[in-house]
Amino acid sequence: MAQPEMLKLPEVLDLIGMSRAAFYRMRARGQGPKLLKLPNGQLRCRRRDLDVWLTSCEESAA
Repeated sequence: MAQPEMLKLPEVLDLIGMSRAAFYRMRARGQGPKLLKLPNGQLRCRRRDLDVWLTSCEESAA
């Protein structure tokens, strides 16, 4: 089975067109895609988690 695609935070920010500060404000409000914190402190997001989150945003806006 293939490993899920893991995106770095800058890649996520580029895909959603958001600044790092705006992203962290959104996360502080309990919103945003699920992130994983690696032992070295870096953040990753599974591509499927980002896609699910984006879909939920579309449904909320409709």
